[in-house]
Amino acid sequence: MSKIFLSICILFVFLSLSAPLLATAQLVQCDGINVKCDQQQLIQTLQRVLSFIVLDIATPLGVLALIIGGILMLISAGNPGLSTLGKTLIKGAIIGLLLAYCTDIIINFVLQAIGASGYSVSL
Repeated sequence: MSKIFLSICILFVFLSLSAPLLATAQLVQCDGINVKCDQQQLIQTLQRVLSFIVLDIATPLGVLALIIGGILMLISAGNPGLSTLGKTLIKGAIIGLLLAYCTDIIINFVLQAIGASGYSVSL
């Protein structure tokens, strides 16, 4: 029960610290009056959302996970459980960051697979 409570507290702190970042992200640029909303604007909005998620959310979380994993390995002092937890956290953070930075490759592959030519997503 305490792990769930700790996870919720960490999530709450992260979300409260990132609220100003979310408010100033300006993800949607078309308003229907000054800028016409069409397919190109939709693709640009999706690119902004992808960039925001990868660069502003996933990267700091991944770096934080790497730091916490390293600290756990440093303070393990011979405790194999804590050392294993640190290694697992570091492996998960590296895999998560690799997946986050490869999202544009994955999305472009899916777009080509479904036949949506002329569209590409990039960070």
